Amino acid sequence: MHTLATKKLGNLVGVEVTDVDIDRLLTDDGLPAALLDLLEQHSVILFRELHLDDPAQVEFCRRLGELALFPKYRIPEIMEISFEPDNPNKEYFASNDYWHIDGALDAIPAMASILTAHVTAEQGGETEFASTYAAYEALSDEEKEYFGTLRVVHTFEAIQRLTYPNPTDEQVKEWASRAVRELPLVWEHESGRRSLVFGATASHIVGMDIDEGRALLRDLENRATAPELVYRHTWSVGDTVIWDNTGLAHRACAFDRAKPRRMHRSTLLGTEAIK
Repeated sequence: MHTLATKKLGNLVGVEVTDVDIDRLLTDDGLPAALLDLLEQHSVILFRELHLDDPAQVEFCRRLGELALFPKYRIPEIMEISFEPDNPNKEYFASNDYWHIDGALDAIPAMASILTAHVTAEQGGETEFASTYAAYEALSDEEKEYFGTLRVVHTFEAIQRLTYPNPTDEQVKEWASRAVRELPLVWEHESGRRSLVFGATASHIVGMDIDEGRALLRDLENRATAPELVYRHTWSVGDTVIWDNTGLAHRACAFDRAKPRRMHRSTLLGTEAIK
């Protein structure tokens, strides 16, 4: 049985691992399974000021599972999140400021994300995490039964319109080229656990008046992301955070995008569709 020294971070999510260095990440054969168990329990794992470089991050993440590839970046296993002019995805990163689940528009969402801070914002730029498992558990029995019958349409346009309320024709055309997903509001996982599927990609509830459905979704999101339920991580250079994308919604906090902030993200591919 592998044991790790940990320290609790938030009321509902978050734990810091205090006895692991880079060498142990890369060589301890029992560590990947122990970390995945810890992720299942706490949803967010922090390694404070670990200072993983890109090759070590890729090597470590491959020990946890199969990685998504981002061909536009110099190391395909690492997406560089910044607003630098040459970043190929900088147009879309502003939408990270809204609560979302990575890969909600994919056939199978990401299992987990690993983020390392290389350049931090002078002010702001924290990342917030809220448990979608806890959001479900907080519902009344009547709500659990009712919400279990609802399905929600998720679109790329829904989240992008929050950033670009007056889009160009070219933007609308590009957004429309992306996948549209109809997902249950309640995700029943293979493990038997249930979580809510909400966030800025949610466009409307199937069969419900548009405004009524959006009001319901806003209310659920507000309840699930009340400040006392959220773990907010304030980044230091070298921090690495892993989060369980199947049981969390997250967002970046506002910061001055004209000033440097650069995070390197790896993504573990998922194995379970939302159904």
